[in-house]
Amino acid sequence: MFANIYNFMYIFSSSLLETIKQATLKTRIRMAKGKKVTVIGTGNFGSTVAFILAMNGLCHYVVLRGRNKDVAKGKALDMSQAANAARQHTLVKAARGPEDMANSDIVVITAGAPRTPGMSRDDLLVKNANIVKKYAREIKEHAPNAIIIVVSNPLDVMTYVVLKETGFPRERVLGMAGILDSARMAHFIYEKLGYGAGQIRATVMGGHGDTMVPLPRFTTVAGVQIDDLLDSEQIAEIVKKTKNGGAEIVNLLGNGSAYYAPAKSTTVMVEAILRDTNQIHSCAVMLEDNEYNYSNQVAGVPVMIGAGGAEKVIEMSLTPPQKRNFASSVASVQNMVDKLYALKFFDN
Repeated sequence: MFANIYNFMYIFSSSLLETIKQATLKTRIRMAKGKKVTVIGTGNFGSTVAFILAMNGLCHYVVLRGRNKDVAKGKALDMSQAANAARQHTLVKAARGPEDMANSDIVVITAGAPRTPGMSRDDLLVKNANIVKKYAREIKEHAPNAIIIVVSNPLDVMTYVVLKETGFPRERVLGMAGILDSARMAHFIYEKLGYGAGQIRATVMGGHGDTMVPLPRFTTVAGVQIDDLLDSEQIAEIVKKTKNGGAEIVNLLGNGSAYYAPAKSTTVMVEAILRDTNQIHSCAVMLEDNEYNYSNQVAGVPVMIGAGGAEKVIEMSLTPPQKRNFASSVASVQNMVDKLYALKFFDN
């Protein structure tokens, strides 16, 4: 009997060891392959995203895809050399064609016309929708397993376009907005207070535009509610400045729009996915199953981001005024989506 038990334990332990060995081998193969991120768009925004990824060593490969291949090659070479100066392993390459985005873990879409002074994000609707549609179809064909981060404006609508054109599950198509808007709000709070830099946690929901919904009730400085630090007039001023944060930069630059803060905000999302951190960030996703009382509509909400992309939508308890503001923001985005349908944009 003891011999039978011994033989059983030997077989069981051998099988278990073999299973562990195979799992370890698969992990090593996956790790040896390295992580790959493709950045579409080689303007100031896309180039800065790629540069931050290279400097932080967040992935092994960064592919730059742009209309001007020589510019993409030049920037890729420059960034790869910078990565060596920073003692990082990241290799930046220029795409020769859409096939070079194959096997990408993440694709970031930054391509599109930038805003100019006096132009709203909504003014870019049709022009950028056609650009984003083209790249969405390329991703579907050449990187069908990638997670997509959309940054092109108007961001929430472009996220919807990518979802429709790729047919990807909502978990794998995210729009970068809330992290940037929250960072702007945090900066304006710091400007007002004069202290707390790096300790301010701001929260912004809704669309990435004039109808965004900054949430002072969910905003703290080292855990202290800003209601305890600022009066209502000061908070109202911060909310207004947050909504106009992007336009202020556009007007000051005179030609182009912000890219440092948006690029850093984008890489925060990339890092959360590649490192499977399960951190909660506000970003644009397709709401389903009556989340926040909406379905089949894109809006910026708090999301747990991990290796699978938008792994869980976090539903917060909103006050009646906040619900009304959020409803107005969702309606504004849906209005632009409806315009695209009216133009039969999705028919071909």
